[in-house]
Amino acid sequence: MEAQNDLGDARFRGMEDARRQPRFKINVGIKVNSRTCGLLKGHTVDLSESGISAILTIEVPVGEIVELEFTLPFGAVTTYAIVRQRNAFRYGFQFIDPGSASKIVHSTCRKLAIEQSLLGEP
Repeated sequence: MEAQNDLGDARFRGMEDARRQPRFKINVGIKVNSRTCGLLKGHTVDLSESGISAILTIEVPVGEIVELEFTLPFGAVTTYAIVRQRNAFRYGFQFIDPGSASKIVHSTCRKLAIEQSLLGEP
């Protein structure tokens, strides 16, 4: 019975990892427009096709929908996101229907994947 549980756990972990998008290091300025906190400025840490993380010095509530503005190598991005997590000053944002921004994010992720693989970064 224990072997079956281990197998089930392994399958669940595999499904969880399969849904996760690869993240790529990127450091650009970001503006976060929050209903509760107003306009905040910070800088990004990493980017995936489904979201972005950033360092902010003012607390934004987890679960709040915010407007994000930042510029990537392929253009300016303005999109909405939900604050998914917070760890000290680092926030994780999940994009909500990025629309036209998805093309810019996708192109940037492809470029970063190539650059960072050549440099040997994860």
